[in-house]
Amino acid sequence: MKYKGMYFSLMSLFLKKPMIEKFGKNKTEESLKNGRELYKQMIESAEDIGSNNPMAGNIYSGYVFMAVCRAGGFSVDEFKEVIVEFLNNRLISKAISRFDLNNPKDMKKFDDRMHKMAEWADAHSEYRDKTWDFNFDEELHRDGFYYHFTRCPMEKFARDKGYLDLLPLCCDIDHLMFEKGKGVLHRESTLASGGEICDYWVVGDKNGDPK
Repeated sequence: MKYKGMYFSLMSLFLKKPMIEKFGKNKTEESLKNGRELYKQMIESAEDIGSNNPMAGNIYSGYVFMAVCRAGGFSVDEFKEVIVEFLNNRLISKAISRFDLNNPKDMKKFDDRMHKMAEWADAHSEYRDKTWDFNFDEELHRDGFYYHFTRCPMEKFARDKGYLDLLPLCCDIDHLMFEKGKGVLHRESTLASGGEICDYWVVGDKNGDPK
């Protein structure tokens, strides 16, 4: 994929404070410096899924976390704590808290957004077998919204390039992101953990007994 340094530059600004608090200034600066170099290598060695693919941002942002974690020699559990604080930053939180998934209108907007991403893949046959494959099932659950993937370019990259141990950083972000939208992600498996699918059943967080 084409390297875009703006992702690392912007995200590192918000990673720096929680990293300093947890790892100290010197370790943080060293990890971010080496992480930038590793990030560039990771992006440029990743299979192209289309520069205007609406899902490409998952790779560009997710690999920032993975690169810095690897470059710093941090454990996944340690760096998850940093990511939580990163997402709790006031500006970051505001940017990603655009939905109230308890509101049927917002759930429908989320539904429409996912279908548009799937339509992009269908319309670009050259990338269809390289990007995520959306599989929707409106009959599986009464509540919320469900879809799953059987193919994830991040999982393939991590498995092929030796980063599979870091991929839970990105998988677990899914739960945190839905929480910001007042939702809950119910998930039974991930490709990263050896499952046949990555499943997403998303309901509002006020639904105490989803069906």
